[in-house]
Amino acid sequence: MLAGQRYDSLDPELVQARLDAKSLCARLNAAPETDPARRDALAQLFGRGGDTVTVTSPFHCGYGSNIELGEKAFFNFNCVVLDVCKVSIGSFTLLGPAVQFYAALHPVEASRRRVEEHGRSVMIGSDVWVGGGAIILPGVTIGDRSIIGAGSVVTRGIPADVFAACNPCRVIRNLDQAEA
Repeated sequence: MLAGQRYDSLDPELVQARLDAKSLCARLNAAPETDPARRDALAQLFGRGGDTVTVTSPFHCGYGSNIELGEKAFFNFNCVVLDVCKVSIGSFTLLGPAVQFYAALHPVEASRRRVEEHGRSVMIGSDVWVGGGAIILPGVTIGDRSIIGAGSVVTRGIPADVFAACNPCRVIRNLDQAEA
């Protein structure tokens, strides 16, 4: 699964891993923001970076263990991460409300969709700002310091130091470091 190869999502080990993540998300989402138990749930949920991340509930993910975070990443309300492959989010990256990451893919052929799926990793650089409601599709990489406009659907890689927006998302302009 993590290598992007086809797999059976009903494998008992994968089903249990998703149930464990769902339980941790439920604990996280039920705990008040000031409750120290939230930090414990975050550290258990994420593959890396749960000790410094800020997550505004509700938050949902598939496995959690495939999410790797840099220092002080921020998730606003209603973020969703389908992490069948690695989803890497860099340090000091800000994710607006309802941002969604989809690493999961399904075969085009209907009969194969019944029994298998696959995925592609998603890589987000450091100091990136993703506006609310943006959707990041499988296999996408977003470069350091870039900004993704609210509501964008990111279907392909975005370089560093740009403002990109629309559906499909495209580079609108380069960012001058002085204005960032």
